[in-house]
Amino acid sequence: MSVAKISEISASSSKGFSAAVEKGIKRAGNTLQNITGAWVKEQKVDVKDGEITAYRVTMKVTFVLKD
Repeated sequence: MSVAKISEISASSSKGFSAAVEKGIKRAGNTLQNITGAWVKEQKVDVKDGEITAYRVTMKVTFVLKD
């Protein structure tokens, strides 16, 4: 039997939502071990002068705790 934990994180990218998700998972992997998945809870864009300046995501990252 395993026990999992969920951590909520936010990440942003100027390239798109997919890039923001990848950036967030990569950064989470620096401190969290055994990441098994993520649920994108929210997506948002920052706009300046009618142009998108940043894509932001809020995710719930699931990771399995070691025995």
